[in-house]
Amino acid sequence: MILKNATVLNSCFEPVRADLATSGERIAEIAPNLQGRMNTGGEAVDLSGCTLVPGFVDIHIHASIGVDTCDASREGLKRVAAYLATKGVTSFCPTTMTVSSEEIRAALDNVRDCMEHPGPGARIAGVNMEGPYLSIHRKGAQKGEYIRTPDWRAFRDYYEGCGGIIKLLDVAPECEGAEELIRNASRLCTVSIAHTEADFAQAKQSFAWGVTHATHLYNAMSGFNHRAPGVVGAVFDTPAVSAELICDGFHIDPAVLRITFRVLGEDRTVIISDAMRAAGMKDGDYDLGGQNVQVRGGLARLAGGTIAGSTTNMHQEVKNLLSYGVPFRQVIKSATINPARQIHEDHQTGSLEPGKYADIVALDENMDIRLVVCRGEIAFRA
Repeated sequence: MILKNATVLNSCFEPVRADLATSGERIAEIAPNLQGRMNTGGEAVDLSGCTLVPGFVDIHIHASIGVDTCDASREGLKRVAAYLATKGVTSFCPTTMTVSSEEIRAALDNVRDCMEHPGPGARIAGVNMEGPYLSIHRKGAQKGEYIRTPDWRAFRDYYEGCGGIIKLLDVAPECEGAEELIRNASRLCTVSIAHTEADFAQAKQSFAWGVTHATHLYNAMSGFNHRAPGVVGAVFDTPAVSAELICDGFHIDPAVLRITFRVLGEDRTVIISDAMRAAGMKDGDYDLGGQNVQVRGGLARLAGGTIAGSTTNMHQEVKNLLSYGVPFRQVIKSATINPARQIHEDHQTGSLEPGKYADIVALDENMDIRLVVCRGEIAFRA
C-alpha cells in the first residue's frame, strides 16, 4: 500500500512532503513520488491535504464502549481494540483496577490470550497494573478493601504467571515494602508513582529506587506549592521522570495543562485517556472496579463526587491540547513516541520510520481523522 500526496511527520517529527509505502505489517519506505515504484496489486490511497502522524499509543485505559479490562472478556477486549482504532489509537495497554487477586489474575490471563490471538484494530502492547499497591488515603476511585501493602513476591507471581506482559506498575512509594518492590520490579517493567501521599522528599527517593513515571499527574497525589513542592514538584525537578496527563479538560484545567507541557518539555509528557467503560457511550450509571459511577455531561464521578476515570479518547485529547495552545509537535509526540518509550515499545511503534509497524493516522486540516492504519491494515476510513 502507498499513502500518497500527504505531509508526513518524519522520525524527528518534522513535516515533509512524501509518500509512505507499507509492506505487510511494516513501513517500507518514506520518500517523494513512490507510486511509480509500487508493487503490482498494492493499493494507492490519495491523502491530499492530510498529515500522516504515528498511531496513538494509550498506555493507561481501563475500558471503553461498555467493556472493562477486569471483565476478563476476550470478546470485550476485541471490541475495545476495534473501537480505539476509530479514534486513532493503534496500540494500547489494558489497565487493571484495584480488585481482588483472583480478578487481577483473570484479567492478566485474558489480556495475554488476546495478545496471542489478536483481532483487527489496535494492538495490545501489554498491561498497565494500576493497583493494588496504592495508598488507602489517596485511593481515588480505587476500591479500598482490595488495596494491599507493596509486595515484591506477590508482584513477581503476577508477572511470571502472565508471561511478563505487565509493562507498567503503579506504586505508592511511602508504603511499607515499596522500596523492595520498586527496586526489583523496575528491572522488569516501568514503575510509576501513583495514588500516593508521598511528599517531595519521598517522591525523589522513589526515583532513586527506580521510579521513572508518574501516573495521571496532579490527580491522587500531593500538588505543587511554593513551600511544599510535593510529588508534582518532584516530577518537575527530575528530568528522568515522565508524566501522564489526562487532557479531557475536567481532570486538569487547560491553563495548567499548557503550563505543565511547557515545564516538562516535549519528551516527558504522555497523554493518556484513563477511560472507563462509559467512554464511547451515553451518560448513565456504570461500574468501575466494583463501584458505581455516574456519568453526567461526559464527566464520571463516584457517588461522593470523586472523579472516576474519564470518558474521553486520545484523538479528542489531541484536539483539546491544540485548542489550549500546546504546540502541535509536542502534542503528537506526547500521544505517540513518548508513551511508546515508557513501555519500551518505541523500537516497534510511536514514530513513522521504515521497519517499524505501519501504525498511521491521517489527519485533515481540521485535525479530524481520515484514515487509520494498524500494522499495515486499514482499520478505519472516514
